[in-house]
Parts: sequence; C-alpha cells; structure tokens
Amino acid sequence: MNVWKRNAVVAAVVLFVCGAVYLNWSYQKGQSEEAGKTLGEAELVSMQSADPLLQASPAPSANPSASPAPTATDKSSGYFDTARLNRQQARDSALSILQEAAADTNATESMKAETGEAIQTLADYTVSEAQIENLVTAKGYADCVAFISDGSVSVVVSATEERLTDADVARITEIVTDETGLEASAITIIQAQP
Repeated sequence: MNVWKRNAVVAAVVLFVCGAVYLNWSYQKGQSEEAGKTLGEAELVSMQSADPLLQASPAPSANPSASPAPTATDKSSGYFDTARLNRQQARDSALSILQEAAADTNATESMKAETGEAIQTLADYTVSEAQIENLVTAKGYADCVAFISDGSVSVVVSATEERLTDADVARITEIVTDETGLEASAITIIQAQP
C-alpha cells in the first residue's frame, strides 16, 4: 500500500510539472506572437542604454574575425572555472546520493548517522576549499583551486612569469596547513601551465 501511495504522489507531481511546462510554453508562445519577434532575437536601436553591462561593452566591430584572440590568462582562467564546476558537480552528485541514503526508510540509525557525518564532511571540505582559494588569491596569486580529500589537499595555482619559488610553496603550504590542520607532507601544490 505504501508503494502505491508513493507512486501516486510521483505521478501527480509529474502531471503537475507537465501541465506547468505546457502552460508556460503556451504563454510564451502567445507573448512572442504579440511582440512579432522570435524568442532570442533582440535589437539595440541606439547605443544608449541604462544597463551598465551594455554601456561598458565596446562598439561592435564590422569584422567579426577581428576579435582579440584569447590570452594565456583567459585560458588558465577557463581551467580554473572548469575545475571548480567539475568539483561542484561531483560534490552535488555525491551529496544527492548521501541524501537519498539518509532519507531511505530501510536505513538503520547507524547508517543514517554515518551518512550525516559524510554530508557534514563534504560541507566542511567545501568551506575549507573556498577559504584556501580566497586566502591564496589574497596573497597575490592570480587564481587557484583547491581539492580536499581524505587526508590530502591538492592546490593548483595559476602560472606566473616565473615558476613557483620555494617561498611561494611555503606560503601556500602554510595557508593550507592552517586551514585544514594537515601535515605539509599531505599537501600537493601544482602550478597550472598556460
């Protein structure tokens, strides 16, 4: 009986979501027909705008191929953005699995307690990684990303004109040991290549 109720609730939620999507689609279709435009088309009539993002942008070039080529900084920034996104997606996936396990009605209390501890550990890792990244960039490095796992930390720092010196490694290691309490031997510092 319990399974039937759960399935009925899931079916009702799916039905409501489908109905909402249909209503949204029909509303948006009616709005775009009234405006006489295709969704996604926009035209800036004059270069005057109250939007600060549009005011700061340069005038469009007549030759689209004349756009500046990405620099090494853009490429390394792309690496750091991608690494953070991948790390967050992996954490979100692990967190959803842990939350499902904690919500399982067949789980024992000890399993729920272990799952709760694992969720808290992930949260602690996330906060520590953000703190490490903020402190390292505050020390003058362009960008960095930290990865904490059980008993170890890896920190990737953006490339500079010169290689990381021993003083740089010591400074970053001190930040990580202060934040995590781990020994220096458990810390890996990597310089990202442009």
